[in-house]
Amino acid sequence: MNEKNPPLSLALHGGCGVMAEEDMTPQEWEEARDHLKQALRAGWKILQRGGSALDAVQATVLVMEDSVYFNAGYGAALNADAEHELDAAIMDGATLSAGAVCGARHIRNPVLAARSLLDAGESVLLSGAGADAYAEQKGLACVDSDYFTTPRRVEALAAMRRHQIAGTYKAARESEKHGTVGAVALDVNGHLAAATSTGGYTNKPVGRIGDSPLIGSGTYARDSVCAISGTGQGEYFIRNVMAYDIAARMIYAGESLQSASAHLVMGEFRDLGVGAGVIAIDANGKVSAPYNTLGMFRAWVTEEGHAVVASHHQLYEFTL
Repeated sequence: MNEKNPPLSLALHGGCGVMAEEDMTPQEWEEARDHLKQALRAGWKILQRGGSALDAVQATVLVMEDSVYFNAGYGAALNADAEHELDAAIMDGATLSAGAVCGARHIRNPVLAARSLLDAGESVLLSGAGADAYAEQKGLACVDSDYFTTPRRVEALAAMRRHQIAGTYKAARESEKHGTVGAVALDVNGHLAAATSTGGYTNKPVGRIGDSPLIGSGTYARDSVCAISGTGQGEYFIRNVMAYDIAARMIYAGESLQSASAHLVMGEFRDLGVGAGVIAIDANGKVSAPYNTLGMFRAWVTEEGHAVVASHHQLYEFTL
């Protein structure tokens, strides 16, 4: 990599819990992809004007937290009590500084609370009422919990409860189970960053915390190595320290980003029937986006400067 002029790079995911194509109208699919485009543009604009990778991933995730189509912020999944508990994390690869919140119920944009914690440099992770109180104290937008509720999430909860009664959880669609949003970036100074936000999985136990806010599991960034944001069945990401495992394979085993990021997703996780995906970039700006589910919402800027977006297997180019 040319240290004086490293390549800019930005990639995002909107979760591997993607519906079958026939479950949404063509107009809904187009609108969901358009929201991904808006998210990519928000982050790319920052990178192009010399802004930091940290600001870019925050801006990218913020757009997806405000979209009805993704399981983060507005449109987040409902837990077993039909309530929302939100998780988010952000990490700076240059300093290994990080901030995260989990189990929040009133923070409109959890990624902003995570960023505030990172900037403060004291605590890494705040939970539940403590996270909500912190956000309010810092002047971040807080809302009544029903702000996050959408008809699609109510329907998903009803479907998962039926699966629970019938003992058919594994037969449930990934879109009924879970979803996450995340972004990774490389800026003009060669710094990496990652951010992830989620409502967890549908019908999750009250108080359950997934991998997204856990640094090294669902979110990780380290300069000169890689930045990663994961999506899928978080318990497996936690047990395998998924995001850090990718970085460790690159550091200690000399694996490429593509090999390291696909190792668990396309190997052990797929063999176990564990739905998973990641979005990752390395210090040279190369992007990897393996997933083992029906699809994964994702978008990135190619090495040639083209932008692509996808939900399933077909990629669509668009203008930034």
